[in-house]
Amino acid sequence: MFSEANAKAGVTFPKGFQAAGVKAGIKKSGNLDVAVIYTEKEAATAGTFTKNAVAAAPVHVSKKVVATHAAHAIVANAGCANACTGAQGEKDAAAMQQIAANALGCTPDDVIVGSTGIIGQLLPMDKVDQGIKAAVKELSVDGSMNAGNAIITTDTYSKAGATSVTIGGKEVRFGIIAKGSGMIRPDMATVLCFITTDADIDGVLLQEALSEVIEHSLNMISIDGDMSTNDMAIVLANGAAGNPKITEKNADYEMFKETLLVLCQGISEKIAADGEGATKFITVHVKGAKSFSDAKTVGMSVANSPLVKTAFFGEDPNWGRVICAVGYAGVPMDPNHTTVKFGGIPVYADGVGASYDADALRTVMTAHDIVVEIDLKDGDSEAKVWTCDFSYEYVKINGEYHT
Repeated sequence: MFSEANAKAGVTFPKGFQAAGVKAGIKKSGNLDVAVIYTEKEAATAGTFTKNAVAAAPVHVSKKVVATHAAHAIVANAGCANACTGAQGEKDAAAMQQIAANALGCTPDDVIVGSTGIIGQLLPMDKVDQGIKAAVKELSVDGSMNAGNAIITTDTYSKAGATSVTIGGKEVRFGIIAKGSGMIRPDMATVLCFITTDADIDGVLLQEALSEVIEHSLNMISIDGDMSTNDMAIVLANGAAGNPKITEKNADYEMFKETLLVLCQGISEKIAADGEGATKFITVHVKGAKSFSDAKTVGMSVANSPLVKTAFFGEDPNWGRVICAVGYAGVPMDPNHTTVKFGGIPVYADGVGASYDADALRTVMTAHDIVVEIDLKDGDSEAKVWTCDFSYEYVKINGEYHT
């Protein structure tokens, strides 16, 4: 259901949504850096946010909007995170709301704010002001791609997707844009992620659906184990599809949630594959765990291991690093029962390395997409974690990020 064909439409694929992205001069590169997403029809709103205690000003502002379960717009910038900026940062985030509200004809508490970029710098509010006003003037049903490009930082491309499903006899559309390439680990959504849908759904149920979906999608990716100060995932549902309003956890709700999950898992894979300097997209599939939580913990332990990640960059089938990370994850396991496979080829079993066809394994290790399967043989639960390798380019990108 995750449609590449509609990805270009992104957040403007659902009825009633417009978007735009403009150049305001915040990014040193001169690229697009201010985005606006808007629905004239009020939207039910839900969001998840970083659990980092050092949360950026826009996170505090946007949490208040999400608590009302209603909004009309999202305004976001890249190039400056507006994090660790004190009282002035809070004022600047609120000013972004006010500027957008004045331009759109709504109220400030109808506007969600997002920022990404360098921590510790104040927003250049003269540029932000001009950028928001310019973006509002350029709002269109063809503006999703520019909006997506306006929120990226070290990403090599904007992540976007769209899909649709029939609910209550009506076509219900979903669209998504996201940025994320580095400083990514779970405990929120790990990125800036903006989702739109024309579904008619109660705001409280929307929040429940999003929170559950995030746990099985955007909270299952890790690039480097660093949790950002600015993470948020927001969904706006404006009801323009005309489906019978979803007010209880019935079959329509389950269909809505399942479609949202597919959309978010699709974008999660895109983010992991575009990790800073990545040359490999790695799926860590943990099976046979006692609980989803245990499976996720083991998967994240492997995904976050620098030694595992560098081995895959070097195309070295060093299974010892994987089983080591499984062992220190903190989940009880029996090494004599656990098995590890690379690309379906057993490399560890019964407490020792397994015999394998070197040529076949070489083919697995040289591929871009690699699946690491770990079977704990201790239960019926499983989880998939998405990550990438660590390359020389990762160090270069992050060593030069501020300069």
